[in-house]
Amino acid sequence: MDTKAIKVFLCVADTLNFSRSSHILHMSLSAVSRTIQKMEQEIGQALFERDRRKVKLTGAGRAFRDYAQGAMSDWQQIKQQLGEVEELAGEVSLYCSVAASYSVLAPVLEAFRASYPSVEIMLHTGDQADGISRVLAGHDDVAVCVLPAQLPRRVDFLPLLESPLLFCAPTADCAVRNTLQLQLAGCAGFDGSSVPFIVPERGITKDMLDEWFRDRGIRPKVYAQVAGHEAILAMIGLGLGVGIVPELVIEASGMSGTVCPIPVEHELPAITIGLCSLRRRLAGPLVQSLWQVASQTYASALNQ
Repeated sequence: MDTKAIKVFLCVADTLNFSRSSHILHMSLSAVSRTIQKMEQEIGQALFERDRRKVKLTGAGRAFRDYAQGAMSDWQQIKQQLGEVEELAGEVSLYCSVAASYSVLAPVLEAFRASYPSVEIMLHTGDQADGISRVLAGHDDVAVCVLPAQLPRRVDFLPLLESPLLFCAPTADCAVRNTLQLQLAGCAGFDGSSVPFIVPERGITKDMLDEWFRDRGIRPKVYAQVAGHEAILAMIGLGLGVGIVPELVIEASGMSGTVCPIPVEHELPAITIGLCSLRRRLAGPLVQSLWQVASQTYASALNQ
């Protein structure tokens, strides 16, 4: 199996940039282009659409990406079974939010690198709400995400920790804080209808907040819909509104002094944060090893 060519294809499929891929792979740009052209000739179809401004996968390219990812995982697994490698080697693609990269993943990656120094981690960051969809689409092997009410059947979830979901307000002297203090001083307490609310654009926490409002017959005064808890936290800290943020994100952000919890009569339930992966990927030795290290890391933390 020409694993080198497959690795080149997967890198270009991930970055959608030939120049960046050549830098990552330590290959010349012409060598990367020749490798892709040869693969396209062998397959008999174009894998990428190219122009001067962008590169994107064709339908055949997306299908071949799924095959290539599975083939690399299967190749590592059979090599392990046949004893052809002394240690685990390869690459694992991880997706998580910026906050989760150092608040959730940091101890896992430290332990993983110590146990499997030849395995490379390809880390992508973004809104955690996209984690499961990226895993389902085959963009990443593993994602850090919030446990949904219903997990897709093809996906396994490893719970690592829980975090309270807090209603937060700015600590700065601003119109939002003044309005909120007047509301809290009244008999009715906080209901989210008279102050500007910064709500999640999508994801599990959006569903939880929507249900909280719906159960109480409240029509929130929405200031903005924002992707990512870090962005919501920043906007609250700037005095633009109130919102919900996991306590974990507040602690990891270094912005805890800019926001404060809002007392509410009916709190939102805590969220469960963990790893998700396709069962097919989890059967491979690379993802399976990361999974086991993560489980052991957090089990040890709980026992301390």
